[in-house]
Amino acid sequence: MAKSSGQKLKLLYLAQLLLEETDEEHGLTIQQMIDALKGQGISAERKSIYDDLDALKSFGLDIECSHGKNWTYYIASRRFQLAELKLLVDAVQSSRFITQKKSNELIHKLETLASRWQAGGLQHQVRVAGRIKSMNESVYYTIDTLHQAINSGRQISFYYFEWTVEKKQRMRHNGEQYQVSPYALVWNDEYYYLVAYDSASQMLRNYRLDRMKKISLVDKKRQGQQAFEQLDPTFYTRRVFDMYSGTLKRVTLRFTNRLAGAALDRFGREVHLADRGDGSFDITVDLALSPRFYGWLLGFGEDAALVAPPEAVSAYQEFLNKTLAHYQEVEHGNQ
Repeated sequence: MAKSSGQKLKLLYLAQLLLEETDEEHGLTIQQMIDALKGQGISAERKSIYDDLDALKSFGLDIECSHGKNWTYYIASRRFQLAELKLLVDAVQSSRFITQKKSNELIHKLETLASRWQAGGLQHQVRVAGRIKSMNESVYYTIDTLHQAINSGRQISFYYFEWTVEKKQRMRHNGEQYQVSPYALVWNDEYYYLVAYDSASQMLRNYRLDRMKKISLVDKKRQGQQAFEQLDPTFYTRRVFDMYSGTLKRVTLRFTNRLAGAALDRFGREVHLADRGDGSFDITVDLALSPRFYGWLLGFGEDAALVAPPEAVSAYQEFLNKTLAHYQEVEHGNQ
């Protein structure tokens, strides 16, 4: 490397060196910086290093000096604190919709935002044994296509599959393509969902990204703008259990007082808890009635009940009766 070009790059190499090799517990002396730059074919004198450090500080790098036995310089703060990076690493590793391969790639990129010493700590931080991950590698790239469609206001087409007991993909919709108007990506219960308007049913529906294949843009303007504008994303994810689509119905639920926290976790702090004065309270919310909702409610046993309106109560009773009948058949078949 010619001396002139090397000198032009010196400041960049010095910044990279400090970002990769230093933190509050690990610093570099001026001589160590000179030696490291020499390894890159760049000659430097002590005075020029001091000038370069001042220039990097003026640029915004938080460079501090430790006055120990040997004066050392280090990066004192970064754009992301170590605790923040640990949260991001854990979120990536825990995400079901990201495959293990892509998780490892993303975590490696996050590690570059810390010093190599801190990066080692981030690697040891990841301990998620047996975490279920997506088997659909293309989901990572699906997001880009969906953002493009949403931002350009265009429709998309795709195939949607489900897994068989043989662990093979079986296309839904008789193997035909879906064509919908995409509006939003929603994170719910460790999965990514697309909220899109389906013209055939004239309603918003949800599709899991890791089950979508061969997504392509359609040169047609989106439909369903009015339906989406009426949608409150926060309200939507709380009321649509596990993203099961359906018509919202206003219902009244009754819980024992000990389940106040569970109700607030599910429906938000703004929901009104009507104290009945007998150790229980009622809440009235709009919900998409579905087997997933019934299962959630059933999990609380006698401490929760669906009490209104009558048609919703009847639908829940029908679900319970069918479930009970199924287990009676299983019991009878085992005799």
